Amino acid sequence: MTLAEEEDPQVWHRIRPDSTERRMLEGLSTRFDVRLRPRTLVLPDGSRVEVEGVDADNRFLVQLVANQGTYKSHHRNKVMADMFKLVWLSRSILPGGRAILCVSEAVSQAFSGWVATAARDVGVEVLLFRDDEDIVPLVER
Repeated sequence: MTLAEEEDPQVWHRIRPDSTERRMLEGLSTRFDVRLRPRTLVLPDGSRVEVEGVDADNRFLVQLVANQGTYKSHHRNKVMADMFKLVWLSRSILPGGRAILCVSEAVSQAFSGWVATAARDVGVEVLLFRDDEDIVPLVER
């Protein structure tokens, strides 16, 4: 992919160049030494599903929750919806893909108690994107 193609807004879908999501995806690309980009998958029934980060070989499936500010219950709901999406994708649509959820520090509070146990039990790896742009494990598989 050329640099011009790399910067094409269609490649990045809704992820803006200056966004936290973009920094998260670029940081994860570096961490795993793959090129992760958003992708729209078209299912056999014609419906579409957006994945925030997938590599060319479908080995890494990534969802991002980059909310900032005060933690609210809807953040936990987003986390659980994205975990469900990752489990479904990695088992049914792109079997064998590594399910990774990357969250901001504000959202990391969702992983106290049973949500962390559930993520581990269903095979979703949760990584924390810190404000200093460091990425560390929050819940390991």
